Amino acid sequence: MNMHTRPASAEIHPQGVETIVARDAAVDQTLAADAELRDRPLGEILKEVAALSTDQINEILAHQRNRGIRFGEAAIELGYASADLVRFALARQFHYPYDSSADSGLAPELVCATAPFTAAAEAIRGVRSHLLSGPLSDPAQTQIPIAIVSPNSGEGRSYVAGNLAIAFAQLGRRTILVDADFRKPRQHEMFASPKSIGLAGVLSGRTQADVIHKVRGFPSLALLPVGVTPPNPLELIERPAFSLLLREFSSKFSYVLLDTPPGSYGSDARAIAARCGHAIVVTRKDRTGASQLRDFSASLRETGCKIVGVVLNEF
Repeated sequence: MNMHTRPASAEIHPQGVETIVARDAAVDQTLAADAELRDRPLGEILKEVAALSTDQINEILAHQRNRGIRFGEAAIELGYASADLVRFALARQFHYPYDSSADSGLAPELVCATAPFTAAAEAIRGVRSHLLSGPLSDPAQTQIPIAIVSPNSGEGRSYVAGNLAIAFAQLGRRTILVDADFRKPRQHEMFASPKSIGLAGVLSGRTQADVIHKVRGFPSLALLPVGVTPPNPLELIERPAFSLLLREFSSKFSYVLLDTPPGSYGSDARAIAARCGHAIVVTRKDRTGASQLRDFSASLRETGCKIVGVVLNEF
């Protein structure tokens, strides 16, 4: 196997990071998402998602008036829409995106997208509420990058990071999820996103643009996958370009979340958390020991990182 080394002078220049973020089409589309929000009648949405004709819409309206019920209830009674479809249309009307369809490509574990009315999704919204009423309640702090970390593997970092990103995007606020787990990245699989290019390419200077992906059905959400798994993850994280990239994202997005490797895999998680400045520690019931949590949290604080929440994952 031929091994090729990249000269130090080829490291991406900080200005290159700014150019990548500025030119990325997904960033532009996400920035424009707020402008796309408009009020739409439920009938207009149901006509679109249920492929109803104008005559069928008029029949539903007449049935609604005669029975004195809501439009959605009338559509269900006439057999033109299921209860799930009406709920989906109502969610669209209130600008609350989710996609439970089998062809969405989203992993079932992304419960905030695929099953938003479950206890698991409600637990994620509880984490979001904690952040919004505490660490993110100050408008000056809303755009801080937050690392999602845990002491060990199998505790649910990727699950929490992916769902929390969706939960923030469901508020209609521009959100980006960065997969910085260079060891065993999962976000590209969970969101059915291409893996060929991503964060590793940006930090190594091998990628110029269009590395950020839109998430179908979620106009406020963007994803930056790892891309090709690099042999030198810690060196990439410790390059100035990584900190600059976080700063650029913070200027373009309301919420910036980073998935990370487990703390037991080396210094990656600590290095990422240090550059973010804020972290959420994920633990799992019957898996994370109290001493592990204590020692890991202490190691994060030693870097100057502020722990803004501890999540006990029971799902």
